[in-house]
Amino acid sequence: MAPHPFRLDGRTALITGGTQGVGAAIAQAIAAAGASVVLHGLRDDAVAQATLAACRDAGVRCELVTGDLADDQPAATERLLSQIDALGCAVDLLVNNAGVFIDEPFLEMAPERFQRTLQINVAAGFHLTQALARRWVESGTAGRVLFTGSINGFLAEPDHVAYDCSKGAVAAMVRSLCVALAPHGIRVNSMAPGLVRTPLTNPAIDLPGFADWMQLHTPAGQVPDASVCGPPAVFLLSDAAAHVHGQTLLVDGGMSVWQQPDMPEHWPGK
Repeated sequence: MAPHPFRLDGRTALITGGTQGVGAAIAQAIAAAGASVVLHGLRDDAVAQATLAACRDAGVRCELVTGDLADDQPAATERLLSQIDALGCAVDLLVNNAGVFIDEPFLEMAPERFQRTLQINVAAGFHLTQALARRWVESGTAGRVLFTGSINGFLAEPDHVAYDCSKGAVAAMVRSLCVALAPHGIRVNSMAPGLVRTPLTNPAIDLPGFADWMQLHTPAGQVPDASVCGPPAVFLLSDAAAHVHGQTLLVDGGMSVWQQPDMPEHWPGK
């Protein structure tokens, strides 16, 4: 019997920023699909251990590596891959999920914040993909790469200039990496969430009226938790997406296609 096209059995996935939020949701979905998982996080803490345990509950091997991907590249990548090599894990799926939002208003933006945003959100994924792709080409491995983009790569928000810039760069990089790597049998795609609940977004979502406002601007009328990002990520990494190359799948409840909703009669301030 042919393997199920949505399964990832026999694969090993590295998920950067995989200990919480969207990364943890992706990691748990990948583990549930049968792949071994290497979680990357900034530190080994209670949150990381909880995600590690949740992935192991799927009955697959799961390991944790740590490091700051904003450190000098490509040295930070080399240190990360050295940890993985020491564990004996042969990674053939890469999820470049690590990201940061530390924006200030544009006119007040410190250069250090802009640089750190680009280092983590863009450069880290570039260097990790390059390092692993070199290994895959040499070994003849049909590797698969998934970036976590964002609706902010397509739509702008006030006081999000560095973040929007970084996610726009991710969308462009996915297209370019497709052209560079598809001839080697390596697939590169992106999954771009809209607003979902994570430990980083919850403080804003829980402000009075904010969730109602965002639900109004989403055709599906929902601000879901990060678990909605897991199955689309598995799809893009699986054989079911064998002919999907260089694409960004928006997981946003339709927010990106709606110019502007009509304001309801009862809406405050109308």
